[in-house]
Amino acid sequence: MNPRSDSQDYHRIFLNDTPLLDVRSPIEFSKGAFPTACNIPLMSDAEREQVGICYKHAGQEAAIALGHRLVSGETKANRLQKWQDFTQKNPTGYLYCFRGGLRSRTVQEWLRQAGCDYPLVVGGYKAMRRFLLEQLEVTAPLLRLAGQTGSGKTELLQQLIQEGYPGIDLEKLANHRGSAFGRNPDDHQPTPINFENALAIDWLKVRHAYLTHPRPILIEDEGRAIGRLAQPLAFYNHFRQQPVVVLTAPFAERVDRILDEYVQQQRLVFQRLYGEHGSQHHRDFMLTALDRIRKRLGGVCHQQIRNCMLQAFESNSDILHRQWIETLLKAYYDPMYDYQLRQKKDQIVFSGNAGEVREFLNHIQPALT
Repeated sequence: MNPRSDSQDYHRIFLNDTPLLDVRSPIEFSKGAFPTACNIPLMSDAEREQVGICYKHAGQEAAIALGHRLVSGETKANRLQKWQDFTQKNPTGYLYCFRGGLRSRTVQEWLRQAGCDYPLVVGGYKAMRRFLLEQLEVTAPLLRLAGQTGSGKTELLQQLIQEGYPGIDLEKLANHRGSAFGRNPDDHQPTPINFENALAIDWLKVRHAYLTHPRPILIEDEGRAIGRLAQPLAFYNHFRQQPVVVLTAPFAERVDRILDEYVQQQRLVFQRLYGEHGSQHHRDFMLTALDRIRKRLGGVCHQQIRNCMLQAFESNSDILHRQWIETLLKAYYDPMYDYQLRQKKDQIVFSGNAGEVREFLNHIQPALT
C-alpha cells in the first residue's frame, strides 16, 4: 500500500472528524486545540523552553542539536512508542505541530525510520486555526429558537439534532446553560479558543448538511456572552439578524422543568461530587448564583427569594423550591424575556408549542431565510 500524502485539505479533515496527533508542547495544547486531537508532544514544556533560549542565544543549528540531545535514548524511545500506538489505533489520522515545520517533520521522519509512514498537516495548527476562523465568517440560513426560561428550548434543540435536523447547541459547546444559574457544577467551560474551534467545526458540518438537504440551521437564541465565553463577533452579527421561532410552554410546565434541572438533577450531581456534603454545596452554589443578580432583582425581592431558597434547602422541600422558582420567573426572567422579545418582534416568523414548532420546521421552505 502506498503511504498517504501530507494534506492541507482542512475542510475534509474537520468534516470527517479525522484523528489528529498534536506534537506541540503541553502548554501550547492547553491554550488551544481541536476536538479530535491527542497531545503526544515531541518536547515537554521545559525542554521546549531550553531549546528556545538556545535558539535566541546560539542560533537554529545549536537549538536543533540541543533538541536532539534532550529527546534521545530512552526518552525518545518512550515517545516514539506512544506515537506508534496512536498511528496504529488511528490509521486515517494526521500529525501536526504549530506551523507544520521542524517538529512535525522530525516526528514524521522518526516514525518512518520505525517503519510507519504517517502524513502530516501542511501548515500545522496555525493554518488549521486560521481556516476555522474563516469558517465563522461564512453565512448560511439560520433560525433562532427563542422562548421563555424553562420552555424547553435546549431540550427540543437536542432532540431535533439527534433526529438529524441541522442545528448547533451553543450551550453544550460552551458547557454553560446561558443563565445566572447556568454554570455546570462538575466541569469548567472550555478556553475561548477551544470554544471557537468547536463552534467553527459544527458550523462547517451543518453548512455541509444544508447543501444536500436545504433547511435553515437551528440555533438557540443566545446573547453574545455564554458564561465567560463569547460568540465570535462575525458569527454573532450574522446570527442576530436571522429570523426567530418562539417556543411557548405553560407557566406550570416551565416551573416543573426548572425544578427538575436546577434542583432535582443538580442535587444528584452534587451528591456524586461531594457525598454527604452535597446538599450544602448545592445550596451555596444556588445562593451564589442568585446573589449575582441581586441588583437586577432589587434588594427586597432578592431577599425574599433568598429566604425561600434557604428554607427549601433546609427542609428539602420541592414545594418551597417551586415557590422561589415561580417568584424568580415572574419578577426577573419573564419581564426580561418580554422586553427582549419586543426588540425582535419584526424577526419572529413563528410561535408555538414544541409539537407546533416541530411541524413548522418539517414544512419550512429554504426560501424563508
